[in-house]
Order: sequence, then structure tokens, then C-alpha cells
Amino acid sequence: MLLLAMDTATPAVTVALHDGTAVVAESTRVDARRHGELLLPAVDRVLKEAGTALDAVTGLVVGVGPGPYTGLRVGLVTAAAFSSALGGVPVHGLCTLDGLAYASGIEGPFAVATDARRKEVYWARYDDARTRVTDAAVDRPAEIAERLAGLPVVGAGALLYPDAFPDARGPEHQSAGALAALAAERLAAGGGGFLDPLPMYLRRPDAQVPKNYKVVTPK
Repeated sequence: MLLLAMDTATPAVTVALHDGTAVVAESTRVDARRHGELLLPAVDRVLKEAGTALDAVTGLVVGVGPGPYTGLRVGLVTAAAFSSALGGVPVHGLCTLDGLAYASGIEGPFAVATDARRKEVYWARYDDARTRVTDAAVDRPAEIAERLAGLPVVGAGALLYPDAFPDARGPEHQSAGALAALAAERLAAGGGGFLDPLPMYLRRPDAQVPKNYKVVTPK
């Protein structure tokens, strides 16, 4: 097994290789505006560090979000392109929040919250680091503070709003290494728990088609 994992659903552009036992190489850059520019060089860097080539990869893992519209698509489109180039190597989708939950290592109930902009967070609740118990959602921190009262909350979204989430914890940013390790566990257990590699947006993009066009006819 050699899994190439990537996630661009958050400001972290993160890539990792996992051999079924451990992460063998990983690269993460935090830059909310350069996902498309940074992802392929990160893949190249990780492959070189591991001393392998793309055609040795047996599976792809990609974070499906939730995340902002533009950044999220970069990872998903790249994973799909690699799959096609490699003759249909499988693409395993995972919720981005699940990667942060897994990296936290927390054993009791907690939540994960990432920055959704517009003074909102993407969030979900977990029974432990491997078990999500709610669907991912997007809300204002004050609207969910009471529901998450008393729980640790992991991620950049929690750290941004300490009044709503007083027990905010790291990791702050997504790790493709954690996402790959979670995928390797699930594959070893029979391959369940994956999502289709399609974007989880949770809300409509900012760009909208104008409702009323001004008709201009030539004279």
C-alpha cells in the first residue's frame, strides 16, 4: 500500500505519503490564497523525499471539505486527474474535519471547528478521535456555543472564537499525514467509511449569476 493524501479545504495546503504502516513523507504550507500554486510542488517534494514516483501510488486520499469553494476544488480536481493518469487508482474521500479529529488524539467527546469565513465555522461533534457523531455543518460560533459547552473544540475555528469555545485546542491546521493514517486504518479494516470524492460546500458560492441582464441590441 502506498497512499498519496492531499487536502486543500482549509488554508493548509497539505500532502503526505503513507505506506500502510506510517507516514513516509509530508509537506504542509499554510496560505489561504495559493492552493493551486502550491499543491503540485508539494506533491513533487513529498515524492522526492520518499524516493518514489507517482506511478508507485496505489491509492489516493483527499479531503472533501467542508471548505471554501475555490480552495476545496484544487485538491479534488488534482486527485481525480492523478487517478485518471494512473489508470483508475481509487480515490478515497474523507471529511476534512475527520482528519483534524484524528490528529487530535482526544479519547472523549469533543468537537472540531474550522474557519468558514463570514464569522462562521464549519464544525462537527465526535465521540472520540475516530468517530464523528454529527454531520458537518456551518454556523456562527455564538449559535452553537451552548450545544458545545464543556467540550474541547479543536481547530483554527475554535482558536478564532475563544469566547464561544473556551476550551479551544490544537492542532490548528489540517495534516495530510493524519488524513492518510486514518484512511490506512479504514482500508485495513475492510475499506468502509469513505465518502465520494465530491466537494462538501454546505453553502452556495459567493459568485452569483445576475438576475436581470441589460439587453443591448445592435442598431
